[in-house]
Amino acid sequence: MKRVVGIGETVLDILFKNDQPMKAVPGGSTFNSIVSLGRTGVDCAMVTEVGGDHVGDIICNFLVDNGVSAEYVCRHEKNKSHVTLAFLDENNDAQYQFYKDHASVWLDGKLPEIGKDDVVLFGSYFAINPAIRPVVGDLLRGACNAGAWLYYDVNFRKNHIAELPEVMPNIEENMRLADVVRGSMEDFGYLFSLNDGDAIYDRVSRLCSTLILTDGAKSIRVYTPDGCETYPVQAIETVSTVGAGDNFNAGYIYTMFQGKDEQAQRIEMAQRWSQDVCQQIGNNISDELVAELKAKS
Repeated sequence: MKRVVGIGETVLDILFKNDQPMKAVPGGSTFNSIVSLGRTGVDCAMVTEVGGDHVGDIICNFLVDNGVSAEYVCRHEKNKSHVTLAFLDENNDAQYQFYKDHASVWLDGKLPEIGKDDVVLFGSYFAINPAIRPVVGDLLRGACNAGAWLYYDVNFRKNHIAELPEVMPNIEENMRLADVVRGSMEDFGYLFSLNDGDAIYDRVSRLCSTLILTDGAKSIRVYTPDGCETYPVQAIETVSTVGAGDNFNAGYIYTMFQGKDEQAQRIEMAQRWSQDVCQQIGNNISDELVAELKAKS
């Protein structure tokens, strides 16, 4: 493996507890994954767009400070960067309010040349947004044709259900291009109106042969043509679940750069990263876990 290229949106996350702001940190699903990977020393780059405001400066500086290339961040001087409010409930699960205009998003800057042995992590609405699909679609198809390894995190939000007829072809193409599709039971409930794992895999397997299906605190299922493997989720006390799924993805990819090919090893590390971020206020793995991983590598 050479590097990880993340393709996704970027926001400033403001986290609230008991209706009081606790922390503001750059975020976004793929963004969170890439920053955690960059912190461990994995070569990473982020394809995204931000405004020409101070928030955009914070985001770009945050990437660089965490070892991620900001070379492919499109800066739009006349636009404002996106902001998300995350309200933590009594279980420390987040309810989100988004302040962004998906129709105003566009990618018109420098794009990476993705080659063999690169890893591409992409997902959420950014990966299906009709406004930028011509650019994102070409980038993903080029990566696939070049022999890159693609990981698609569906991460489909309820507020986009009305757009499903328009974006479903993009979702299906993403799955077709991906080596691994990762989604939650909630995602597939919105997408396919399905809540049975076997039925979900039957639908996904027409496009991608490997599915990682998560379901909150319930067991993780990994479906392949060889069958389904189930992995229990360790119960922990959480401080915040913001970034949990994002860091699951990052931990899974991290094992590839450590030369670990067994699915059980990848899921174990994915859970480790997810649990670590749940035990703090923030979107990325802790300094303690970073130091431990670096000491072992």
